[in-house]
Amino acid sequence: MGIKNFELVSIEAKRFAHLGEKFPNIRVDHNSTVTMITPISDKEANFDFRFTSNFVGIGVIKIEGKILYECNAREVAEQWSKTGNLPNEIASEIHTVVMMNCIPESVFLARDLKLPSPIPLPTVQFGKKPPAKPGSGIEVA
Repeated sequence: MGIKNFELVSIEAKRFAHLGEKFPNIRVDHNSTVTMITPISDKEANFDFRFTSNFVGIGVIKIEGKILYECNAREVAEQWSKTGNLPNEIASEIHTVVMMNCIPESVFLARDLKLPSPIPLPTVQFGKKPPAKPGSGIEVA
């Protein structure tokens, strides 16, 4: 079992807020959803997905794509169509791959639309050293 192919099918990104508008607390929600499972053979299925980064009140990024996955395709598709759920192992692998591919893409799209980054970026500071903690020096016996 496993992922054999990943492809993006469509990208939609919108900014609702005016450029320069300030928002004190920005919440970004990420969501990954399997929208359809199509068996290709007994051992392969196409998983259609939708990834969304919602910048609440500011903008939205939607990415859709397909994953070719090797599994007991007919059984997985039947279970998903009846219950709307995937086996935990498959769901974990599918959603992890979607997040690993779509979050970096959403960072670049957010930059182009002048939206805040959908993930926290590291900050580099020069000049001030953090104060030394008492007792953090060399111990002499």
